[in-house]
Amino acid sequence: MYTRKGDKGETSLHGSRRLAKDSPRVEAYGSIDELNSTLGIAGSMSTTSTIKAALEEIQGLLFRAGADSATEHGDAARVRRISSSDTLRIEEMTDELLTQLPPLKNFILPGGSPLGAHLQLCRAVCRRAERRMLTASRAEKMNPELLPFLNRLSSYLFNLSRWANLKARQTEKVWKADLTTRG
Repeated sequence: MYTRKGDKGETSLHGSRRLAKDSPRVEAYGSIDELNSTLGIAGSMSTTSTIKAALEEIQGLLFRAGADSATEHGDAARVRRISSSDTLRIEEMTDELLTQLPPLKNFILPGGSPLGAHLQLCRAVCRRAERRMLTASRAEKMNPELLPFLNRLSSYLFNLSRWANLKARQTEKVWKADLTTRG
């Protein structure tokens, strides 16, 4: 399917307003789309129904977040917005994981099992989406709940990576700072 409407570097928001494809808003919801795709890969790598179900739930929320960020802020009737209850849901999911993980006392290197390593990549993409959302929200009015939602989601993905590695019996590698100076 193609429409040719974007051939000159513009796209439409929900509604009639057109923006450049490299505008901060389009960058923000494009990063959310990228995150959703990376989570799809993680879900395909998982053999654990718990992780698959959690990632599918998050992917649904990310579709909502993408539609939310692609819709004018004052046009609330067009889409269901990310709300504080969505952010709270991510917090609950994180809290549940934390009860099953050993306390973290050091920085750890991303890696471990293939799934754990990929979830760390998802976390990094989520952080980028959060940065893009911040830039977009400074340029125009956006749903203010999108920032805390993405912030909590990156924390969840970090802990989900740790949980995936724990289930795969992969030891976390502690990062050790190189305190020597080089001349």
